[in-house]
Amino acid sequence: MVKALRAVASWFDSSAADVSVPVDAAEAGRIDWLRTLPYLGMHLACLGVFWVGWSPVAVAVAIAAYAIRMIAITGFYHRYFSHRSFQTSRPMQFIFGVIGASSVQRGPIWWAAHHRHHHVASEQPEDPHSPVQHGFWHSHTAWFLTKEHFGTDQRRVRDLLRYPELRFLDRFDIVVPVLLAVGLFMLGGWLERTAPELGTSAGQMLVWGFFISTVVLYHATFTINSLAHRWGSRRYATRDDSRNNFWLALITFGEGWHNNHHHYPASARQGFFWWEIDMTYYVLRMLAALGLVWDLKPVPRARRDAHRREAGA
Repeated sequence: MVKALRAVASWFDSSAADVSVPVDAAEAGRIDWLRTLPYLGMHLACLGVFWVGWSPVAVAVAIAAYAIRMIAITGFYHRYFSHRSFQTSRPMQFIFGVIGASSVQRGPIWWAAHHRHHHVASEQPEDPHSPVQHGFWHSHTAWFLTKEHFGTDQRRVRDLLRYPELRFLDRFDIVVPVLLAVGLFMLGGWLERTAPELGTSAGQMLVWGFFISTVVLYHATFTINSLAHRWGSRRYATRDDSRNNFWLALITFGEGWHNNHHHYPASARQGFFWWEIDMTYYVLRMLAALGLVWDLKPVPRARRDAHRREAGA
């Protein structure tokens, strides 16, 4: 009973799941079904579309919510918090931390800690989302549902722990998504009353703007763990099985150039060549032009052209 109550409490406060206590080896790799019920509920909630229907406004909001939050995940959770590939101010760091948290992919500290571990142990048995080691299902989604990966290895993110606002986002990672869901529901209700000609409703805005948009964002993001280590081309002979995949790059705004990324993770740009579409990098360049971010780390020419020297050897 105590374990069940602790699992439920962790829905609202991640510190309730005492991660300082080592997880029993027999239990470590098992999915904690009670704690992950909200994640499963997000998927089931998408079925609400059969009751609420759709409207152009609701679908447009869903697309916008997907795009904005994808930039927050790829540009800030990944390229900034995980790899420090550019610099920004503390307010901007927090703003995009909040937007990233609205994606329901935990807080920026947890996300960065696990991603840094992935690069250290890529494609090794201890890499939790390696499809080579653990198969598609585990690498795509099951790994973060297990008890052993609920916690954060704070040794990997000491640079982020000094910000109390980021620690708050990690501890209460459910707050921002709930506020977003409530805000969208209220917006839909207001539009239904004040602009009935739009044909939208509170239910539509909640289902499309939050649930459907978030679940699509989930699985688009997760493909980089699962599919981008299986399907695609390998320009660089990295020690892992990372691949470049044009289609994944499109839906993840540039993350699909995954072999490029594993070859030189420090770069703010993952599409190394002009023909490799990298929407996240274009947005970062725009933010840099506005003075909101700076010192975007480039790809050194020698590192970018390493494959040509190897081919000529």
